Amino acid sequence: MNDQITPQPGILEIALYEGGKAQVAGVANVVKLSSNENPFGPSDKAKEAFSRSVHALHRYPVTDHADLRRAIAEVHGLDARRIICGVGSDEIITFLCQAYAGPRDEVVFTEHGFLMYRISSLAVGATPVEVAERERTTDVDAILAACNRRTKLVFIANPNNPTGTMISAAEIARLAENLPPQALLVLDGAYAEYVEGYDGGAALVDARDNVVMTRTFSKIYGLGGLRIGWGYGPKHVIDVLNRVRGPFNLSTTQLDTAEAAVRDQDYVAKCRAENTRMRSWLANALAEIGVPSDTSMANFILARFHSQEEAEACDAFLQKQGLIVRRVAGYKLPHCLRITIGDEASCRQVAHAVAQFKGVK
Repeated sequence: MNDQITPQPGILEIALYEGGKAQVAGVANVVKLSSNENPFGPSDKAKEAFSRSVHALHRYPVTDHADLRRAIAEVHGLDARRIICGVGSDEIITFLCQAYAGPRDEVVFTEHGFLMYRISSLAVGATPVEVAERERTTDVDAILAACNRRTKLVFIANPNNPTGTMISAAEIARLAENLPPQALLVLDGAYAEYVEGYDGGAALVDARDNVVMTRTFSKIYGLGGLRIGWGYGPKHVIDVLNRVRGPFNLSTTQLDTAEAAVRDQDYVAKCRAENTRMRSWLANALAEIGVPSDTSMANFILARFHSQEEAEACDAFLQKQGLIVRRVAGYKLPHCLRITIGDEASCRQVAHAVAQFKGVK
């Protein structure tokens, strides 16, 4: 081993990210409820756009993403010039850390926040600062207390993954108002579409110069396999991010499929309504057998067990029945299992299996 060839500080501190499990040894037909995917997949219009894109596979994609940015702007009432598109919202998070954080800087996020905040911070040599939540909910006062002259970025997922909890627009505005002057607030809106009437923080972005919003096509749009996301922010921030964005970071297939998907808001509304219905049903069904969860505003629930041992035993029991959910010890919630809201049949299967595990008839 050559000890003279070494990575940048922070890189070796990164624990490899593990996605939701998709297979169970010895089980042929599994129900995957581990990655917060839309059980209904993408809309027919998105599928049609994907199929048409095969005719242009020999052409380089456009570099400015103008058509997709225009579609996003028209649907959400935004300024297309202040939208940036990326390979999932993960890439926008990476851009923000590349552009605004580095050695001796600090990046703040909550204790049960998305793992990519820590990973992206360490990748640029910045110091990740983890802040306690209050009853698995973002605590604005704790975040503000953790900020100082070294704070460059503050990441908040709202609704949060894996807790599903959410704070009010007033609390987010209070956070933005009281941040140090050199810090950016990043609102991760991966699950924003599951909240009726919620803009993901877009109005706050328009009102201030220190707030950025990120969004994804991987959740309600059912395009996780294509990896498409976007961000919205002040012009000065978007101009900076475009300088670190690769010119061909999104393919023609990604761009065309996402444009068709975002314009099909009837499909989004249908998926949101079905998710809301089955999320309420599953949460109530599990609560009745002694497995509580916080009120979730996303497309999953965080089921709480008495101990880590019970949670892991339940997970093993579910796997034997071909039901895959997500252990979240990596999010400092070892006594919990995150369960994606599937279709009605899947939700009923999970409730029945957990009841069997608990010995409830």
